[in-house]
Amino acid sequence: VQLQASGGGLVQTGGSLRLSCAASGSIDGINTMGWYRQAPGKQRELVATISRGGRTTYADSVKGRFTISRHNAENTVSLQMNNLKPEDTAVYYCNVQRIIGVITTTWGQGTQVTVSS
Repeated sequence: VQLQASGGGLVQTGGSLRLSCAASGSIDGINTMGWYRQAPGKQRELVATISRGGRTTYADSVKGRFTISRHNAENTVSLQMNNLKPEDTAVYYCNVQRIIGVITTTWGQGTQVTVSS
């Protein structure tokens, strides 16, 4: 499976951005889709995930501000980010889990989100 992410950019504190990620290629067995982020000097961390059935999980730091959604027929996952803060600045990575007998994980190329104060 290949992942193409888009939607990053520069925004002021309090602004909004929407990230999108499209899966293509070997898309059979796609289960959980999600977003992770990595800030400079820090480890990659979970932002939000969504199961094929729509069950969501969020990092405490983004609850109430970010919303993850997916379109199963189009194999896309999106992240609506509102009320952005400087601490949200990071490279955001799309992540897809496939279950095809074994569990495999694929990462997208990353998209930069910068929030200015």
